[in-house]
Amino acid sequence: MPVERFEVQREIAAPPSTVFSLLCEPAGHVAIDSSGMLQSAEGDPVRRTGDTFIVHMDRESLNDFPLGKYDVTVLITDFEQDALIEWMVAGENFPSIKHIYGYRLEPSETGTLVTSYYDWSQISEKWRGKGVFPVIPEAGLRATLGILARNVERH
Repeated sequence: MPVERFEVQREIAAPPSTVFSLLCEPAGHVAIDSSGMLQSAEGDPVRRTGDTFIVHMDRESLNDFPLGKYDVTVLITDFEQDALIEWMVAGENFPSIKHIYGYRLEPSETGTLVTSYYDWSQISEKWRGKGVFPVIPEAGLRATLGILARNVERH
């Protein structure tokens, strides 16, 4: 069976509430993005399932599809304070393709065990053969966790 989900973990020396706070901020997603696609964001911090914010994107950094600059709406699909945040994206000219990103946080002896995941198992058959997925490689998730750690750990 083909891989349709990446999941990576990292211990981060900060409490779950600190990590989660950054993940609830639209600008936080831009600050930790390892792909270079997220340029800026606008909107209020998310607080529950159903909340949304806008991210201004530029696909140029991936050098895969010439989409130019575009905006996506991030829709929070699952939310548990200090423990889980999950979302999917949609754009002005396209509905959600149903690829999901998320973070699970668990308290640990060193602070927080953060699990980052990217799941494209629910995308339609229309998208499966287009060579678009996965958009972000597993190494990109791991790199983003490193940037997250750099942003929340206090040494």
